[in-house]
Order: sequence, then C-alpha cells, then structure tokens
Amino acid sequence: MTLPASYSKNKLLKRFSALGPYVRELKCQNGYFFFDCLAVCVSAKVVPEKREFWGWWLELEEQEKGFVYNYQIGLFDKHGKWNAANIKKAADLEHLESTLQTFHKRLNDSFNTLKLTLIPSEKTITLQTQVRV
Repeated sequence: MTLPASYSKNKLLKRFSALGPYVRELKCQNGYFFFDCLAVCVSAKVVPEKREFWGWWLELEEQEKGFVYNYQIGLFDKHGKWNAANIKKAADLEHLESTLQTFHKRLNDSFNTLKLTLIPSEKTITLQTQVRV
C-alpha cells in the first residue's frame, strides 16, 4: 500500500497528535510511528526524574497492504527505556488495559476516517491474550 500524496508524514502526525498525548514525534520516521503511554507510576515516593511506570508502547509501520501495528506492555525505566514485562498487580493491568483499549479505538476510528487499514502483527496477536486490543 502506498499512501496517497495527501497522507504525508506531517499530516499523519497531526492526526495522531489529536488522539491524545501518545505519539512520540522524535521517534517517528517516514512510514514508521511510535506511540506510548505511561499508565501507572510504580512508586510516587521516588523523585520525578527517577520514576518508573507500567505502560504500553505501539510501533506502527507502513506495509504494502496497510499499517502493521505491534503493541507491547512493560516497564518504562528510570533511564527512559521500555522493557517488556508482565504486570503482576491486577489493578495496574486493568488500568493499563483500559488506556490501551481507549487509545486503540481512537486509532482505529481515525484509520477508518482516513480509509487506511490497520493490521495486527503476529506479536500483537499473541499479546492479545494478556491485553485485549
């Protein structure tokens, strides 16, 4: 799938920015977009610059038949890096699932409006047993 000329990277970034504070423009390149959500603070007792968060991230990549998406869940560490991990506390996982599902619905609606296709990657399909997308 080649994007129509009217769907430039900047136009898509503007559309994705309207979905909420999820898109990370500095990590996006032509045909590749990165989103994340710091859903649950691990410990509010830690100074803000060293806090860690449970959350999710999404990689969205343009392919021939549409945009393939891959969600991961895990820990955003004090060094600013994502690490895949299982979330053990049910309440934390429930909140993370809620933010992910809300975002995915917005993303899907946006893609439907643009008449673009979202395709789950094989990794995301496996992840759906833990987080229903």
